[in-house]
Amino acid sequence: MLLGVERRRKDAGTGDDDGGEQEEEYGAVPMASVRSDSDARMYEVDFNVPAGYGAVGAVLVGNEHGTEMFLEDLKVVTAGDSAAPLVIRCDSWLPPKSDDAKRVFFANKPYLPSQTPPGLQTYRKTDLVKKRGDGTGKRQASDRIYDYDVYNDLGNPDAGAGSARPVLGGNKQFPYPRRNRTGRPRSAKDPESEARAGDVYVPRDEAFSEEKNTQFALKTLQSMLHAAVPAVQSTLIDRNQGFPSFFVIDKLFEDGVQLPRAEELGFLRSAVPRLLELLRDGPGDQILLFDTPANVQKDKFAWLRDEEFAREALAGINPYAIELVEEFPLKSKLDPAVYGPAESAITAELLEAQMGHVMTVAEAVESRRLFMLDFHDLFIPYVHKIRALEHTTMYGSRTLFFLCDDGTLRLLAIELTRPASPSLPQWRQVFTPSTDTTKSWLWRMAKAHVRAHDAGHHELVTHWLRTHCAVEPYIIAANRQLSEMHPVYRLLHPHFRYTMRINALARGMAEEDPTAEHGLKLAIKDYPFANDGLLIWDAIKGWVQAYVSRYYPDAATVAGDAELQAFWNEVRTVGHGDKKDAPWWPEMDTPESLAQTLTTIIWVAAAHHAAVNFGQYDFGGYFPNRPSIARTNMPVEEPVDAVAFEKFLDNPDQALRECFPSQVQATLVMAVLDVLSSHSPDEEYLGGMETAPWGNDAAVQAAYQRFNEQLKEVEGIIDGRNKDRKLKNRCGAGILPYQLMKPFSQPGVTGMGIPNSTSI
Repeated sequence: MLLGVERRRKDAGTGDDDGGEQEEEYGAVPMASVRSDSDARMYEVDFNVPAGYGAVGAVLVGNEHGTEMFLEDLKVVTAGDSAAPLVIRCDSWLPPKSDDAKRVFFANKPYLPSQTPPGLQTYRKTDLVKKRGDGTGKRQASDRIYDYDVYNDLGNPDAGAGSARPVLGGNKQFPYPRRNRTGRPRSAKDPESEARAGDVYVPRDEAFSEEKNTQFALKTLQSMLHAAVPAVQSTLIDRNQGFPSFFVIDKLFEDGVQLPRAEELGFLRSAVPRLLELLRDGPGDQILLFDTPANVQKDKFAWLRDEEFAREALAGINPYAIELVEEFPLKSKLDPAVYGPAESAITAELLEAQMGHVMTVAEAVESRRLFMLDFHDLFIPYVHKIRALEHTTMYGSRTLFFLCDDGTLRLLAIELTRPASPSLPQWRQVFTPSTDTTKSWLWRMAKAHVRAHDAGHHELVTHWLRTHCAVEPYIIAANRQLSEMHPVYRLLHPHFRYTMRINALARGMAEEDPTAEHGLKLAIKDYPFANDGLLIWDAIKGWVQAYVSRYYPDAATVAGDAELQAFWNEVRTVGHGDKKDAPWWPEMDTPESLAQTLTTIIWVAAAHHAAVNFGQYDFGGYFPNRPSIARTNMPVEEPVDAVAFEKFLDNPDQALRECFPSQVQATLVMAVLDVLSSHSPDEEYLGGMETAPWGNDAAVQAAYQRFNEQLKEVEGIIDGRNKDRKLKNRCGAGILPYQLMKPFSQPGVTGMGIPNSTSI
C-alpha cells in the first residue's frame, strides 16, 4: 500500500484553520505489513514532517495489490505525543492497483463547504467529481459511482412479449423515483429497456458485508428448501394445486416434512442442492420445519375472526392503508364511461344496520368514527389485466369499519367490484357478516380477497415504493453532492447502509393539535403503530435538532451551504423529478426546515421500513391470514358459474382453500417473508452506540447519548403499553403484542427492532 497525509494548517494567533494556499501532501510512502491474522492485516508506516505541520486533515491511500482490499480504519500516532491517536474510520473498499486507485479519507472533523481548510478544498471537490462519474459506460463492480436512471429493467423483453414491462419513471403515465444507473446495454427488442444481463450494479461500498452476505445467502437457501419440500412431499406436478386441507397447512409448522432427494426437486433443483448436501452432512434427523409464526402461536384461529382482521389494520404490517371516511356516499374518481358507475353500492341503510343503529352514517362521519381500506380506484384499472393471467383474479374493494367506544374497530362491510369490459357490464356486490351459513362463507371469501389486496398494496406501495424506492434518490444525491466531511452526510450515512443493495400520518388519521402530546391528535386513540411511532419520531427529531443546531446557527448558514442546496435541488428535480413541481416539497432555508426534512428521511429509512417489514413473517407466515393473491372469483359473481356455485355450496371449505395461493405459491412467499423478516447478526440499530457520531465534538456526542437513552426508555414504554388491558388493540387473550417499534433486537425473526437503514 501507499499512504500520504494532508495537513490542516492552524493560524498561530487564533488557532483556527488558516486561509493559506493548499499544501502538498507528505507521502506516497510504502506501508509494511507488521501483523496479520486470518481476517485482518495491520500495516505501519512512518512519516517525517516538519515542525508545526499542524493537525492531519486527510490521508491518501493507494492499493498496490492486484486485488481489492477493505480498509477498516487508520490510526495516526504522533511520536512523543501522549495524546490518544487520531482514528479515521474508513470502512471502504479500495480497488485493485490502477492509475486512479488513490483514495482520500478525511479526518473525523466535519466541515461545511465554506469552512473547509484550504489544504482540503481541492480534495473535497475532486472526490465528489469522481463519485458522480460522467454518465457513460457500464459500471464495474469495483466502482463507487452514483448516478440516476429510470426503472427500465423490470421486465425482460428479449425473452418474449409476455416478459416485457413498462418503464417506471420519466413519463407522465408512470411517475416514479429514480434508481442508480448501471450502464447495462439496451434490450435488443426494446431500446427503452435495459437488458437483464449479470448482477445489478451497486457502488462497491453499498454491497453487503461478508457477514451479512453469508447470512442472507444461507437464509435464502434454507427458505427456498422450505418452499421446495411441500411440493416434493405431495409429488406435486401441477404448480397450481392447492392445499387438500387445513391439516396439511398446519403440518408445515407442526410435524415437519422429510428432506427430498435432489433428483426429486424438479423445477426447483437448481436452487437448493448445495444446501441439501450441507444438511445431509450435518447432525440430526432429516426433518425440516417452518417456524410457527408468532400470531399462530398466540391464537391459531385468529385469522377467522373479524376482530383480528380489523385490529391488524391498526397493529399489523400495513398500518398506513386505513383512512378516515370524510364524505358519504362513497364515489370513485375514475371515468365512469370506462369503468362503470362511480357510486358505491354501500348504502347508509346497510351500514347503520351493521352499526346496530347506534347512530346514523352522517353522525358517524361527523364524529370521525367511520374508517375504510380503499383499494378501489387503485386496483380497478388493472383488474382485467390481472384476470388475463391463469389461475388468478382481481377486484377493486372498499372495506368499512366503525370505531367502537372501547377503541376497537368493528368490521362492517366489504364491497367487491369488477369494472366494465367490452363483453361484460360492471359487477359489484356488498358482503356483510351474517348468521346465514351461505352468506357467512361468502363473507369469509370476501375477506380473503381484501387481505390479498392489502398484501399487494403493502408490498408494492407501503413497503417497496415508500421506503426502498423513495430513499434511493436521497442516497444517490447525498453521495454526489455532499462531501464525506459534510456534517449532513455524516448524519445520514448510517441510515443508508445496504439500502441500495436491497433495493406522515396523512389520510385523515391525525390532525395537528398543539395541545396534544407530540402535537398531533390521533383519529383513533388506541392506534399502536401511530402511538409508538410518535415516540420514535420525537426521539429522532430531538437528536437531529441538536445536531443541526451545532452546525447551522441561523437561516443564512443553511441558505449559504452550496453542497446542501445542491443536494436538495437534485433530490427534488432529478431523483424525484417526476414530482418536482408538487406543492408539498419543503424549502431548505432554515435550521428548522432542515431538521424537519432530515428527521423525515431518517424516519422513512429506519422506522417506517421497520414497521412494515419485520412483522411480515409473524402476520403472513400463516398465509390464510394474509394470502398473497386470490385465485378464484366469488361464487356469486355474475354471470354466475352454476357448476362452481354448486361446488361452493357442497364444500365451502374447499372453495376457500382454492381461493388461497397454491402450494408452490404459498410456500415460496412464506420463504421470502421469512428472509425479509430476519435481522442480520451485523445489524446496526437506530440510536445504537456502534454508529455513534465520529469525532470528538462533546455537544454532538452528548446529544447522541441522550438519543440512545431515550430510545431505551421507549422500549420500556412499549412494554408497558403491551400489558395495559385497556388498550384492546395490543393486549388481550391471544393478541400478538405490538413490538415493531421497539428499537433494538436480537438476530433472526423477532418481530421487533429498528435498524438504522432499509437494510433488507
